[in-house]
Order: sequence, then C-alpha cells, then structure tokens
Amino acid sequence: MFVHEGSMTETPKHTSKAAGWLLLVYRVPSEPSHKRVAVWRDLKRIGALYLQQCVCVVPRRRALRTALTGVRDKITTLGGTSNLFEIPRVSAEDNEALITGFRDLIAKQYAEIVEECTTKFVKEVEFEHFRQNYSFAEAEEIAHDLEKLRVWFARVQAQDWFNAPGREDVATWIQRCEQLLEDFYSAVHARVMAHASGPDAADLAQALPPVHALAADLQAEDEASALEAFTHRPIGPKRRRKTR
Repeated sequence: MFVHEGSMTETPKHTSKAAGWLLLVYRVPSEPSHKRVAVWRDLKRIGALYLQQCVCVVPRRRALRTALTGVRDKITTLGGTSNLFEIPRVSAEDNEALITGFRDLIAKQYAEIVEECTTKFVKEVEFEHFRQNYSFAEAEEIAHDLEKLRVWFARVQAQDWFNAPGREDVATWIQRCEQLLEDFYSAVHARVMAHASGPDAADLAQALPPVHALAADLQAEDEASALEAFTHRPIGPKRRRKTR
C-alpha cells in the first residue's frame, strides 16, 4: 500500500480542483456474488468513481481515506485483497477527466431527485387533491416522503466535491414540494373545520402541526431508514401501493 497520510491535505467541500487522488484496486472472490456486491455498494456509498471493474478513485481527503480503510477491512474479511495508492498529481488532461466524471455522476443523481419530485411527489399530491383525500394520515405520509427527499438531497450534496450542475434545481423543487405539503395541510385543516360538529374535530384540529414542526419530528426517525433505502436503490424513495 502506497499512502502517506501526513502529506494528505483537505480541500474545500465544493471546489473545481482536486488536491490529488486515492486509487483503490481490489480483488474479491467471484463466488458467492454477494461479496462483490457488498464491496461495490460500500464504495458507491462513499462516492467512489469506478474507472473499470474493481478499480475506483476518490479525491484525496482524510475522511475518504478513513472510509476506504473500512472498505479494505471488509475486502480482507471476505477473502479478497486490495491496494490503496495515493496520487498527489496527474496530468492536467487526466485530472480534468476525473473531475468531469465525478461531476457527471453527481449531476445524474441530482436529476434523479428532480424526477422523483416531479413524477412521484407532485403527482401524488395532485391525485390526493383530486380524490379529496384530506386526512391527517395522508398528510403525514406525504410529509414522510418529503423528508426522504431531503435526506437524499443532503447525501448527494455531501459528495458533490466539484460543483456539479443541478444542485440549485433540486433545491428549488424541494421548496416547491414543501409548499405543496403546506397547502395540503391547509386543505386537511379546512376539511376538519368544515366538519367541526364531529366528535373528533377538536382533537383532529389540534393534531395538525405546521410542516416545519412535523419535519423536525420526522428527521430523527426517518434519516437512518431513508439513507439505507436510497443507498441500496438510488433511484429514489419507494412509494407505497395504493388502492385507487
């Protein structure tokens, strides 16, 4: 292993330059296949860019080196081998190619979040308005879905080391989704007030919090499960099957 930790430097979280690279080359037994999948999954979680099979790279940062050390330990446990190379500099052409690869990788994930907002979250809220399904339970479920989108966005931003395009678009769509949720809560509240003579009206009205309060309660509960869901299937939060 060729790594000199003392010479490793930290770079800003979002930058258009790289202060060197960490290159991981590994071998894992091909059978059973779940061993290779487990290593691949861990490397994708930390934001590694694959150059070819079993060869990947990340920016030279202490936190990423620590993460790679954990992956290497797993590789050893699974009966494989690995080498980690610190590359302080490469040619300008290769450096630009690597940065472009990371930017493209993150831009694709930003686009997937936007798609999740537009094709699932927005459509779902519109459909519940169409059905006039103004219940607190439905509003709460929509709020959970929004929190998953927030967690997903935060995870991708944390790996956006080179200012990939699309971050502003996601932020805009998250805000739109938040407003849609606020409006849906308002519709639920209006429905409750319209039936104020019902035996549960007072309790229901008191049970409807503003979305920012609900989000705070949901974050601790949902963050771990949402991260697990998205890292296992990065195409977005899974919707429940509904009876239409």
